[in-house]
Amino acid sequence: MTESLSKDFCVADIAAAYARIRPYVVRTPLLESEALNRLVGGRVLAKAETLQKTGSFKFRGACNRALQMTDEQRRVGVVAFSSGNHALATSAVCARFGMPATIIMPSDAPRAKIEGARSFGATVRLYDRRTDDREAIGRDIAVRTGAITVPPYDDPYIMAGQGTVGLEIVEQTKEIGAVPNYVLAAASGGGLIAGVATAISAHYEDTLLYAVEPSGFDDHARSLAEGKQVSNVAGAQSICDSLQVVSPGKLTFPVNKKLLAGSLVVSDDEVRHAMRVAFDTLKLVVEPGGAAPLAAVLSGKVDVAGKTVALVLSGGNVDADVFQSALV
Repeated sequence: MTESLSKDFCVADIAAAYARIRPYVVRTPLLESEALNRLVGGRVLAKAETLQKTGSFKFRGACNRALQMTDEQRRVGVVAFSSGNHALATSAVCARFGMPATIIMPSDAPRAKIEGARSFGATVRLYDRRTDDREAIGRDIAVRTGAITVPPYDDPYIMAGQGTVGLEIVEQTKEIGAVPNYVLAAASGGGLIAGVATAISAHYEDTLLYAVEPSGFDDHARSLAEGKQVSNVAGAQSICDSLQVVSPGKLTFPVNKKLLAGSLVVSDDEVRHAMRVAFDTLKLVVEPGGAAPLAAVLSGKVDVAGKTVALVLSGGNVDADVFQSALV
C-alpha cells in the first residue's frame, strides 16, 4: 500500500522516506580533509554519495519510489529516462525487488552507465539527445506495456528520497558540532537540491543554499534570477553528462525558488580541477557532475574563507578516459 505525501512538500515527507529506505541505502560519510580546508581557507564537509549504492544519490529516490508501488505495479515494472545515474539506480532497485525495467538513455551517455544498467538486467533503449524526445519515447513504452513511468526528478517521492541526503548532513554536522554557513549540491532537474534544501532549511534556518550547474546548462541560475522557468539554448555541451537538462522541473522549481539563495555556474575546466582535487585530498573518484559543487568552492564562486560549507559529491560513475583526462 502506498503512503500519501503531505499537501506541500516538506521535511516530514523526507523523514518518512528515510524511515522507508534506510534498510536499503548506505549512510554515506561526511568527509573532511585538512589539505582541502587549507586550500580554500575554510572548512569543507563533503558528503560522499559516490559511495552510495550504484555510485550516486539516485539510488535513494528510486528506492523510495519503488517502495510506494503496489504489487500490480511492480509486476508490470517501470520505464525510466536518464543520462545515467537514475538509470543505474532504477535498474538496481528493480533487480532488488524483482521488477522489469526499461531504461531510455542517450547514446552518448558514459559507457560505464549504459553497461551498468544492462548488468542489472534492464532493457536499455538508446536515443539521440539532439533529435529525439526521451519523454515521448517513455510515454509510448508506458502505453504499450503498462509500465509505470519513474522520472529522474519531477516526482515527489523521488524528491523525498533525494532529500534524505540532506537529513544525513544534518545528523552528521550535529554529531561533529558544525553548523554549515553554506550547503551546495548540483542541479540538473533540481530534485536533489530541492530535497536537500528542504531538509537543511528545516534545521538550519540561517544556512545559505545553492545549486551548482555547468556553463551552458545554467537554467536554474537564470530561472531563479528571472523568477520563472527558462530553458537552455540548444546545442550546448559540457563534460557534466549528468547535469544536462532543458529547464528546471515543474515540481522542483517552486521548491528551489522558495529556498535557494541562487545557483552557481562552473566551467568544464573548473570541474576537471575539482575532480583532481577530490582525488588528491579526499581520495575519491568523482564524476564531473558530482564534482560541480567542489568546483564552485575552489573557483571562489562562493566565499568560504573562515566559514563552513557542506557540499554533496553526488556521484562517481565516470568512464576511465574522462577521469584520466582530469588528472593530467
